[in-house]
Amino acid sequence: MKILVTGAAGFIGFHITLRLLKNGHEVIGLDNLSNYYSVQLKLDRLKQLGIDNASEDLYNRLMKSQVFKRFRFICLNLEDRQNLPFLFQKEKFQVVCNLAAQAGVRYSIKQPLSYIDSNIVGFHNVLESCRNYDVDHLVYASSSSVYGLKDKMPFETSDFVDQPISLYAATKKSNELMAHAYSHLYNFMTTGLRFFTVYGPWGRPDMAIFLFTEAIMNGTPIEVFNNGNLERDFTFIDDITEGVIRVIESSEEKRKTQGEYYKIYNIGNNRSVNLLEFIATLEKSLNKSAIKKMLPMQPGDVTKTWANVDGLIADYGYRPLTPLKIGVESFVKWYLDYYHL
Repeated sequence: MKILVTGAAGFIGFHITLRLLKNGHEVIGLDNLSNYYSVQLKLDRLKQLGIDNASEDLYNRLMKSQVFKRFRFICLNLEDRQNLPFLFQKEKFQVVCNLAAQAGVRYSIKQPLSYIDSNIVGFHNVLESCRNYDVDHLVYASSSSVYGLKDKMPFETSDFVDQPISLYAATKKSNELMAHAYSHLYNFMTTGLRFFTVYGPWGRPDMAIFLFTEAIMNGTPIEVFNNGNLERDFTFIDDITEGVIRVIESSEEKRKTQGEYYKIYNIGNNRSVNLLEFIATLEKSLNKSAIKKMLPMQPGDVTKTWANVDGLIADYGYRPLTPLKIGVESFVKWYLDYYHL
């Protein structure tokens, strides 16, 4: 298939793109190379995909991979109402995997406008481009943050999710509502995936395992919020990638026949891990102890996440298989190699 992956220089987008290319698809990767976190890390991911000269100076120019003959990359903003539709018109994508977004719960409190631009305006531009240029299937990233302060565990897609506690969560819930409207009005398929806490090699520097590893290696305190009374559905990147690829590659004729143009799934590890257990696993892998700085709960954060992934298991045969110990060791190996430690 011919597939557009937005956020291709990002953590999940990079892994999805690499897997699609290895599976023989033609892929165009899109990213705006924002400075929300290290641009160099994004450029280094792109180098793994054979793009050596990416930069914001080459905005809206397609670059060919030196490694994968079926991969090209373009630096572009989702909210660009002129150039994004033109890309769709020119390339005629069959599937779009939209992973580009302004991420981060805490950052949304500091920089709310960037979330509106990317996650609302940008996502609407993607929807319009999909329906105007005959895209068969839009697969897009939602988030476990839409569940808010729910006490009932595990989280199920049938749960009431109209009380977000961060702007980031509100934008992700808005994406689901917008996708539903477009699926209903224009009969094209959208599949939303509510990602839980994803970790692994090439991960984002603002996420817990990266921050903890960096602090432990430097001998500085790690910030442990809510005094460690937090639980997360930590999911290894390979398991996430496998699930997304199954959705992208699956024949959706049955859904079309049944008129199921709109679907939402949780994608996670199907279990919850205590934050202190996670830290202890990381300490063992690094063979170093963490200095813990216990802090109160942060605004916009939740105490526990746990994904019920029965829907993805039933419809796509999804099975998260990576134990926490193996996943953490894989991240640590990458981190030490990447930073030459």
